[in-house]
Amino acid sequence: MKVLLAHNFYQSFSPSGEDVVYRNEAELLRSRGVVVIPYEKHNDEISGSLNKIHAPFDSVWSRKTYDEISALIRKERPAIAHFHNIWYLISPSAYYACADAGVPVVQTLHNFRMFCANGLLLRNGRVCEDCIGKVPWRGAAHGCFRSSRLYSVPVVASEMFHRARKTWTEAVDAYISLTEFGRQKFIQCGLPDGRIFVKPNFLGEPTSPKYATGDYAIYLGRLSQEKGLDVLLDAAAHYRDTSSMSCNIKIVGDGSLREDLEKKVRAKDLNNIEFLGSRDFGQCMGLLSAASFLIMPSVCYENFPMAIREAFACGKPVIASRLGAMAEIVEDNKSGLLFNAGDSADLAGKMRWMIENADACIEMGRNARTEFENKYTADQNFDILMNIYRTTIAGYTK
Repeated sequence: MKVLLAHNFYQSFSPSGEDVVYRNEAELLRSRGVVVIPYEKHNDEISGSLNKIHAPFDSVWSRKTYDEISALIRKERPAIAHFHNIWYLISPSAYYACADAGVPVVQTLHNFRMFCANGLLLRNGRVCEDCIGKVPWRGAAHGCFRSSRLYSVPVVASEMFHRARKTWTEAVDAYISLTEFGRQKFIQCGLPDGRIFVKPNFLGEPTSPKYATGDYAIYLGRLSQEKGLDVLLDAAAHYRDTSSMSCNIKIVGDGSLREDLEKKVRAKDLNNIEFLGSRDFGQCMGLLSAASFLIMPSVCYENFPMAIREAFACGKPVIASRLGAMAEIVEDNKSGLLFNAGDSADLAGKMRWMIENADACIEMGRNARTEFENKYTADQNFDILMNIYRTTIAGYTK
C-alpha cells in the first residue's frame, strides 16, 4: 500500500508532541512494508511580523498546497492520504486536492483547532467550551489565539469558512481520535460519529520496566500555562508544610513559563524542585525509570499526553488531573491516582499517599506496564491503523 502522509511541523523553538507522533507513525508504516509518500511543511518558514499576520489568512486556503498535493498524487498514486497537523502552511485545501484526485482522506485529531482558536478548549487557565456547537466568534472577541484579537480574527475566520463550506463533515472521510473522551468531544463539536475511529499513540521500542521507587517524582513536558505547573508548585509548597517526609521533584522540559516558574520556586523557597530543561528521549526515559512516579497536573483536557504512555512503559504510576483524556488513560487507584484539576491541596495529598505507600506505588507501576503492553505497543497500533485505512478505502464513494 502507498500512503501519502502529511504534516506541518511546529516551529523548532517550540516543538510539539504531534511532530513526534508523525515521525513515529511514518517509521512504523515503513518498517511494516508500507510505502510512505511524505508531504511536509515547517512553520519555521514563517518569519517576520508581516508573515506572521499573513500566515493565519493563508491557512484558510493554500493554493500552493493544493497544487503540490495534486502533483504528488499524479506522480505517486497513493491509496489514501493521512494528515496530522495542517496549520498553517498546508491548510484544508489539501483535502480538496485529494478529493479531486479520488484519494480518500484520514485526519488525526491531535487538538481542537477546527473548533477552538487556540486548539485547547482553554481560556484564562480554565476549560472553555463556549465555541462548541456555536459560531466561534467568541474566540476572536476574547483573543484566544496567542492572546491577541489581531491574530485570532483570521483563525476564527478560517474555522467559520470551512464550517460553512462543510469541509469538516464532507471533505474528510475518516478521523482518528486518540481517546474515547476525545471522540465524544469531537462528536459534540459536530463531526460525524460514524467516521471517528479511536487509535492511541504508541511507543515503538519501550525500555525494560523498573519496579522500584526512586528518590524523586518527575514532571515531563512543555512549560506552558495549560500544563498546570503553577498547581504543581503550589502543591509542592503545601506538601512541604504538611508532611514530615521529603518529596523531591524534577521538572524536565522547557517553554515560555520557565523563567516565571523558577522565580516562583525561589520565592517559595522550594529547594526540593529542580529544573532540568529539555532532554533527549533517551535521557527522559532514563529519568522516568529512576523516578517513583510521574505528575501530570494539566488544566486543559489534553488529547493523549505521551508522557503518561512513557511512564507506563517504564513501569511508573501517574498522578494526573481528573480531567479529559487523562482521567480515561489513568485508572484511579490502579495505574495511578487522579486529583481534582487545579486543586493543589488535593494533588499534595496524592503525592503524600504515593510516598507513604511505597509498595502500593510499585504495584501501580506494574499495573501501568501491563496497561502499556495491552494498549500502546507498535504492533497493536499498526493493526488498528491499517484497519482504519482499509475501512476508509472500502467505504470511499467520491
